[in-house]
Amino acid sequence: MMRSALERLGVSAADTILVGDRMDTDVVAGLESGLKTALVLTGVSTRADMERFPFRPDHVIERLADLGKVIMMK
Repeated sequence: MMRSALERLGVSAADTILVGDRMDTDVVAGLESGLKTALVLTGVSTRADMERFPFRPDHVIERLADLGKVIMMK
């Protein structure tokens, strides 16, 4: 699904960040697709939940409005 979206949008995985609120679906899908990932903490997963997983998102943000800071770091 991620590969199809990248092809349709005409972008590369290296230039894409997947933003999601779930470690077990959003973040893992992004990582498995070679995308940078950002976990936003306004949804399902919390910082404490991250400890249950053997992987980590590239970025953790408190709210979606903080995403701009992550993008500007690139």
